[in-house]
Amino acid sequence: MPTSLPGPGSGMTLRFSEVHPLFGALTDGITLNRIGDDAVFEEIRRGLDRFAVLVFRNQPMTGVEQVAFAKRLDGELHTVTTLSVLADGRSASSALTEISNVGDQGRILQGDDRRRVSSLGNRLWHTDASFRDPAGRYSMLSAKVVPPIEANTEFADMRAAYDSLGEETRLEIASLRVHHSVVYSRGLLGFEFTEDERARLPGAEHPLVRTIPGSGRRSLYVASHASHIVGLPVPEGRLMLMDLMEHATQKRFVYSHAWLPDDFVIWDNRATMHRAQPFDDKRFARELRRTTTLDLPATH
Repeated sequence: MPTSLPGPGSGMTLRFSEVHPLFGALTDGITLNRIGDDAVFEEIRRGLDRFAVLVFRNQPMTGVEQVAFAKRLDGELHTVTTLSVLADGRSASSALTEISNVGDQGRILQGDDRRRVSSLGNRLWHTDASFRDPAGRYSMLSAKVVPPIEANTEFADMRAAYDSLGEETRLEIASLRVHHSVVYSRGLLGFEFTEDERARLPGAEHPLVRTIPGSGRRSLYVASHASHIVGLPVPEGRLMLMDLMEHATQKRFVYSHAWLPDDFVIWDNRATMHRAQPFDDKRFARELRRTTTLDLPATH
């Protein structure tokens, strides 16, 4: 059932059509690279507080426009956080990451290309930049090239996952903190970092349960980057994290997004996890561009 969230003084009402019983909405009534009124950005933030994932169709956007939009939505942006940025200089900004299997001169990456091997980690459930401090708040993906076969991205609602936990489990995890490391998560797949890369990626510590200021809802904050629970024996903590991940990624909590060209998807990393679904990436090209904002105290 379509709903709307009118913003005071915006002169515009965004329309939201739910794509899943728990979260996620298809949003229309707006062209993102033509927003003039700051009140419209507040409507988008309110939509993210409610739905956690917003899908905008037919939103062609240049890299420069995407970076400008992300800054207006939420301020400061993460710069390079993984090895997925292409080396051929196509990015408009260090804050714009190519999520792509296409390399120099537009050629599809070979199976053993280090950039492709690193990007396979995107198939693990994760939340962007949780191995940084500050971590990522909002991420935005702009679809440039979409393969002619299914190549979906899945999202899991970590708020609903938390809500469905038993009271005993909620009390047990309420004050726990978790160390997140991309070296750990990529290592699960056998990817090897150089000593210099390891030194530049020390990881970060975050609460296992977060309260999202805009909605007041509590959310699990776990992901493949979650290497261990601080203060617990590593095996015990990892088993707990595995159990929580298994719980949070049940089908009832998951929305699968089927990409169309010029889709623009925004999600709240504090409220969701996501992962790329596998496709024949050695045959078909797929090019997405991501921006991620810093999870700093809100100024809007």
